[in-house]
Amino acid sequence: MKVSYYPGCSLEGTAKPYDESTRKVLGALDVVTEEIPEWSCCGSSPALKMDRLLSVSLAAHNLAQAETQDVDDIVIPCPFCFRRLLSAQEEIKEDESVKERVEKAIEKQLSGDMAIHNLLGFLRHTIGLDAIKEKVKKPLTGLKVAPYYGCYLVKPNGITHFDNPENPVSMDEILQALGAEVIDWDFKTECCGAGLSVSKTGTVCNLSGRIIREADYKKVDAIVVACQLCQANLDMRQDEIGKADRRKYAVPVIYFTQLLGLAFGLDAGEMELRHHLVNPMPVLTQKGLV
Repeated sequence: MKVSYYPGCSLEGTAKPYDESTRKVLGALDVVTEEIPEWSCCGSSPALKMDRLLSVSLAAHNLAQAETQDVDDIVIPCPFCFRRLLSAQEEIKEDESVKERVEKAIEKQLSGDMAIHNLLGFLRHTIGLDAIKEKVKKPLTGLKVAPYYGCYLVKPNGITHFDNPENPVSMDEILQALGAEVIDWDFKTECCGAGLSVSKTGTVCNLSGRIIREADYKKVDAIVVACQLCQANLDMRQDEIGKADRRKYAVPVIYFTQLLGLAFGLDAGEMELRHHLVNPMPVLTQKGLV
């Protein structure tokens, strides 16, 4: 199967491990990724707050570029990018005047026929659990994990149309298919505050702290994420949260694609696991996974 692949800006930099592990895992599942040519920012940036036409046009540019490829599906790892491209496509479909203005701005025509998938949903529902189970060579037996979806992937459900916004299970099911022990907890979709990282750091620490404390209380080996901003936020805030609590937190925050790669028997080095601030290697080594 061949898909159009949109990495988005942060997967080119700080979230490179997400990008690398995603490409390797899709390749192992016989999915050919064809990166959107000349892709740009999706508009999930200051443009979203300042200028609607600019924001929609940035997303639409990427849709138009994807339409030049011989594919029907776009796969997007980043929840923010997923929401922007999906929202832009729906806005263009619903309002002909918006479509005309956007097409003039980007100097391209849009058909609006591409199927837009977030990576997690694509793996769970298009590829499917059976295909994933067939690739498992090294089950994640004994690894106790807390699946964390964040808020942008599933909310608002009227935009994302993905999973249950209060109790999503897609990641749970994939991790269980890999052999991991998946806990049931109440913080799956609680906001970690990543969008306020610069403007309201105190609020961010409070929001992230609730998640880290619960994961620590549950004695999980790792929090597993499908969002690079959630990963960075929960990974880098633990020292600050620990100082406030007068204790030490060290809960690894791992991309679900990295665990897929390990379970598939892919090289641990290619999963870029050494790039996290809270090092997941000791617990993965202890469990015999690396």
